Amino acid sequence: MFVTMNRFRIRPEFWEDFEERFRSRESLLAEVPGFVRNMVLRPVEGAGEHHVVMTIWESREAFRSWTQSEAFRKAHARAGRTPKEWFAAPSQLEAFESVTDEMSAKSAQA
Repeated sequence: MFVTMNRFRIRPEFWEDFEERFRSRESLLAEVPGFVRNMVLRPVEGAGEHHVVMTIWESREAFRSWTQSEAFRKAHARAGRTPKEWFAAPSQLEAFESVTDEMSAKSAQA
């Protein structure tokens, strides 16, 4: 598995706006080869101040292919229109390769 985590430091007064941007977007990920899962994570008190957009892929190659696709360009078309005042700092993209992958029996059955 290949995991990307894009960390966004959003000013608290814009959290709802930022989250709604993801809730209301037209997601094209479900049809992308190699895509597994996408989550937008809100920070909890005492555990940081970044929202994280985490995407899980079957492989690094699947992620790279997506970043070069028309679906990627469409998915990010509105990114430049996000108000600058929402951000307390620039976003930070991190990428990881899975070393272990453990799930509950209940999750494995789904």
